[in-house]
Amino acid sequence: MVRKLAYTLIILAFIAAIGELCGLLLPTLSWPFSAAREMDMLHWKVSDISSANPFLPQGKFLWFGWLILIVAWGVSAWILRQPINRFKPTPITARRITRFKSIKRGYISLLILCGLVFLAAMDQALVGKRALLVIQDGHWYAPAFVRDPYLGSTFGQTGDLADSEANYRLLKKESGKQGFPSFVVMPLVPYDPTGDSANPATDQLNVDEAGLVRTSQGKLYSGLAFRLYDEESALPHIRYRFRKGLKEGRAIGWLPDRTEVYGAIYEKGQLSAEQYMGEGPMAAFLSDSDPDTFHMIHYHPAPPLKSGHLLGTNTQGADILAYLYGGLQVNLKAAIFYLPSVYLIGITFGMLMGYFGGKFDLTMQRLIEIFSQVPFLFIIMIISDLVPIELKGMFLILGLLIMFGWMGMTYQLRTSTMKEKARDYSQAARVIGASTSRILFIHILPNLIAILVTLVPFSVSALILSLASLDYLGFGLPDTYASWGRLLNDGLSNLAAPWVVTSAFSALVFTLLIVTFIGEAVREAFDPKKFTTYR
Repeated sequence: MVRKLAYTLIILAFIAAIGELCGLLLPTLSWPFSAAREMDMLHWKVSDISSANPFLPQGKFLWFGWLILIVAWGVSAWILRQPINRFKPTPITARRITRFKSIKRGYISLLILCGLVFLAAMDQALVGKRALLVIQDGHWYAPAFVRDPYLGSTFGQTGDLADSEANYRLLKKESGKQGFPSFVVMPLVPYDPTGDSANPATDQLNVDEAGLVRTSQGKLYSGLAFRLYDEESALPHIRYRFRKGLKEGRAIGWLPDRTEVYGAIYEKGQLSAEQYMGEGPMAAFLSDSDPDTFHMIHYHPAPPLKSGHLLGTNTQGADILAYLYGGLQVNLKAAIFYLPSVYLIGITFGMLMGYFGGKFDLTMQRLIEIFSQVPFLFIIMIISDLVPIELKGMFLILGLLIMFGWMGMTYQLRTSTMKEKARDYSQAARVIGASTSRILFIHILPNLIAILVTLVPFSVSALILSLASLDYLGFGLPDTYASWGRLLNDGLSNLAAPWVVTSAFSALVFTLLIVTFIGEAVREAFDPKKFTTYR
């Protein structure tokens, strides 16, 4: 099984390298290169070389992306060089795995988490504003999977859209018409998690034979209603107030540039006063939209199930479902870098403290005690003020979390190592001349796996909570990253839109709940008392 995973990792790394050289944007596989391209600290500026050089796109050597691939190849090669039986589980480990599967709550939670990881790995193939497939004049395009965007003029869009990236949601509606693509396939959620503000949602009102305006349920409408220049962009032309289906009070009209040029007063549906301050005849202005078509505009945050937003939108106009998806990706990516770093530091120092003891142990304990008393939040606040905005990003926050996150496990590793080094197998390895590193990492470490596996789920929970807390307070990731903590803050600041805070709270609680269930099941399954007989 482990060898199959190694072969899979080699193939995926090879596909990622080919995709980068060919200018492709592959789901998840291209993320190391995308991160390196966006952050100055993760690439080297060589020169103003054109993007025709696949190794130096825009004159940047993306060392971080290539380093990740080299590490993946190196780890896979090391695994394949090991004996076939090296990674075969021992009888006790096999019984622990069987025991874990018998704990249904934890096992089902693990399957759900694996499903979420798979969905997150689909990336822009599942959630994004770029089309998966566009067929234009017999040519096939895959905008979601190429690095360089297509201009709107490529697909027949004119005006301002012609010189900017194509609006694929609009192309989807125009597909099949003359001059537009014949076929457009969008992702399941056709919005980006961030940087993609949707237009306000609208609901058309009905006008009956008596001229009364009614809702879709047939009730007489009371409230604001608009005549629109364009239903797609929800650009208002004239705003009316209605009371029990009749125009009542002041009406206001705007030009397309939002200049107010028209005003009127209605009393029980009858026009009592009217004024026009624009250029040209008033009749031409009033004819710019259908006088018998009225819409309700749901300004952001828009409620769920409006204009294709299953969970609604937040105050910035981002689709909440896409935003939650982006937050899930951020948490998983952070865990991928956070866990190996924290465990590498914590395991190394914890085992060294337990193995050597003496002055080294006392010195490290005092240093950890001093370091653990440093106020973490104050450090975050100071660094947020000192670090330039262009250097802020996920790796800065992860670096700070790693700096304070490795100390908790050192005492457990220290105690376990002190116990294991006194056992016969450790003493025998020392007698036959095994080096310290071999005794620690080849003989002692495998006997501490149960402790480490038990700690992993709770470390993931702590990471998710830390990221959400920092983002909620405004000291976390930049706005370019989707964050559940920022969405929670947005929802609590706008309780009139309860779907925002409900979505963020539900996603956070659900994820923490399944991770906690997994942790409890692992802790019970790997409990040494279950498979130990004391004499």
